[in-house]
Amino acid sequence: MKALLVSGFAAIGTGSGAMLTLHAESDLDPLHSVISEYAFQASGWLLPASLTLFAVGSALIAEAMRRAGMSRWVVALLLAWGASMFLIGAFPTDRPGVPLSLSGGIHRYAAFAAFLVMPAAGMLLAKARIRYARAVRILSAVALGALLLVVVPYVVRMFGIPLTNDDIPAGLTQRAVVVTEIGVLALAGLSMLKPLAQRSQGGSSPSLA
Repeated sequence: MKALLVSGFAAIGTGSGAMLTLHAESDLDPLHSVISEYAFQASGWLLPASLTLFAVGSALIAEAMRRAGMSRWVVALLLAWGASMFLIGAFPTDRPGVPLSLSGGIHRYAAFAAFLVMPAAGMLLAKARIRYARAVRILSAVALGALLLVVVPYVVRMFGIPLTNDDIPAGLTQRAVVVTEIGVLALAGLSMLKPLAQRSQGGSSPSLA
């Protein structure tokens, strides 16, 4: 199980490095430009690579939790988040100003699903009183609050009110969701390490179910 966790952390760390490299090599404004727009930069291939690595990391940590007896709901939500991350990378969004395509639609709704399921998993993990439960709960709450700010502009546009990303910090709120959700995933994996260490020393480990 430890190998699964270490591999999961490696995938998340590498994915984060790819994402940071993509931002460093782009000239977009992170305050207003959403992450999806980075796919059209010269190093845009780093975006799907990063998201795929996040998906792999989530799957590995979910499997470790399944083997440890974690709630099936938590495992399912982590797998759903990973699947959504993969779809976001596999189906790029449309360029600004272009009507919504099938690929853009899949990208948008997969992103919404991902943004929603990780805070739900985090709340369940906090309720199970895992290690770092308080931090997981706080990050999940912040992610939900930031998600609300992400959704509001779409609702406003549905009522015919013109609103562009240049008018709001769309990039900032989206990044707040992504960073906090990766934080929840990382803490979920870290919470497993102490029980594993106790088990290897012949001690008892706290129940995760």
